[in-house]
Amino acid sequence: MKNNTLVRIIVILVVYLGIKFFGGDIGRMILKPVNLFVTYLHEFGHALGALITGGSVESLQVNEDGSGVTYTRGGSKSVILMGGYIGSAIFGNLLFFIGARKPKIAQFTIYTLATTMAVSAVVWFTSMYTTTFLLVFALGLFFIASKTNLDRDILMFLGLASIIFIVQDFNVGPSSDLKAYAEHLVFIPKTVWMYIWLGIVLILCFFNFKMIFKGLSFKEPVTK
Repeated sequence: MKNNTLVRIIVILVVYLGIKFFGGDIGRMILKPVNLFVTYLHEFGHALGALITGGSVESLQVNEDGSGVTYTRGGSKSVILMGGYIGSAIFGNLLFFIGARKPKIAQFTIYTLATTMAVSAVVWFTSMYTTTFLLVFALGLFFIASKTNLDRDILMFLGLASIIFIVQDFNVGPSSDLKAYAEHLVFIPKTVWMYIWLGIVLILCFFNFKMIFKGLSFKEPVTK
């Protein structure tokens, strides 16, 4: 079982990196929905930040070019702003961890993720593109969970893609959030916050992967 998990992780990593760096135009087309999914996680992190601090969400939008915007009312501004970058990193690590080490709840996790996306598409409606993408993606996840045995692999792929995208895009993706955060907490400049957020994400990834790889080995058990 442990060997199987380690092989799965390596295969998922190789497949993702192969598509991303050697897939060319076809690879970019394949990964576009995944990149939009990462944008959704980012925007959902803002929305969740508002909800858990007593605010409300007016709309959530995912654009075709990979950008996104979420409008909130009330709540803690600092938590809401940080919730996009840090929140999406937490979600990505959680998805990867569940896929790698918690196979018993992988299907339930996909159902939960699909339901969350579908509800977001309807309750926080802002554009037909956003709603269509979220509903189609959610339907795809429902199909995978109900008709295939790819639950773990899909969770690991989405989680890994999210983690790599977030780390790689740290100085571009959250730029507007960082600017607003620096304006909110004026005693620390934007560039410093950028590296603080990146540091938090890297520490999170380190401990997540440490838990995932703990006890995994290619060595076959010794039998007598």
